Amino acid sequence: MSERLWAGVDIGGTKTAVLVSADPPHVIKRVEFATFPAHGPEPAIGQIKSSLRAMFAEMGADGEAIAGIGVSCGSPLDAKRGIIQAPPNLPTWIDIPIVEILGAEFGCPVYLENDANAGALAEHRFGAGKGTRNMVFLTMGTGFGAGIILDGRIYQGTNGNAGEIGHVRLTPDGPIGYHKAGSAEGWVSGGGVAQWAAAIVEEARKAGAASILTDRPAERPVSARDVGLAAENGDRLACRIVEKLGEKLGDALAILVDLLNPERIVIGGLAMRLGNRLLEPARRRLAQEALPHAVAVCEIVPAALGESIGDLAALCIAMDAGARA
Repeated sequence: MSERLWAGVDIGGTKTAVLVSADPPHVIKRVEFATFPAHGPEPAIGQIKSSLRAMFAEMGADGEAIAGIGVSCGSPLDAKRGIIQAPPNLPTWIDIPIVEILGAEFGCPVYLENDANAGALAEHRFGAGKGTRNMVFLTMGTGFGAGIILDGRIYQGTNGNAGEIGHVRLTPDGPIGYHKAGSAEGWVSGGGVAQWAAAIVEEARKAGAASILTDRPAERPVSARDVGLAAENGDRLACRIVEKLGEKLGDALAILVDLLNPERIVIGGLAMRLGNRLLEPARRRLAQEALPHAVAVCEIVPAALGESIGDLAALCIAMDAGARA
């Protein structure tokens, strides 16, 4: 075939997506399967390889047609060496040399990047960060991390650990995230919300407060998704939780704005689902906490790529890999 192909691999704790494109962001072929971290990395890696082989064979693509493969995965990882280092959602993936594995299999450039940096690349190229010079992309799902674009380029830091805003302590104690009580990830991630919202719901249940959340069986844990759905239905308790979540998000935004002076912060995950219900209290807290001149030039917006962001993030890594070849 004459056209060059990019392949993306988005590895998550729940599912893995494998896709191929000749003209990103358009996707030609895509498959998705459960990752099953408890089974170890070998079954998922086997499916990644077989899925890519099947796609390339169906398209009549040989090794020369593959411009690059991009792999997006949660931290910690060593992007320079191409090694996944047991991120929290993939605890059995201990020091997996995914770049070497896929490079040996397909004979093309392969590049690994953490999901926050990959999301920043995608939103900057195709989404809500398009046209900006300095922007921050925040993952706000199971974890909480930042991908940073400075002067139009991804900023990785000295050894690839830039952007770990989730590890920053917001309060002396509190919900645990990133193995640290009171961390931004403990307060602002979906996993963190599930911790501190449960206490609020239990207190409301004991007080006899009427709520969608207190009507649930006590033994069923409250998730961030439960809170979001209840808030969308106008549930007062859920709206109070989202308000508090927004304020804690605003505290984290203020740190980023004071340090980096970005023109736009793009927020994925919960911000896409909750919109201004979450972002308005975050903007208010940001205005209270950060330098006024820096706040004045910074927009806070939800990510634009929706559920396709993981796919496009992996493709952006692949395009970068192709450029490095």
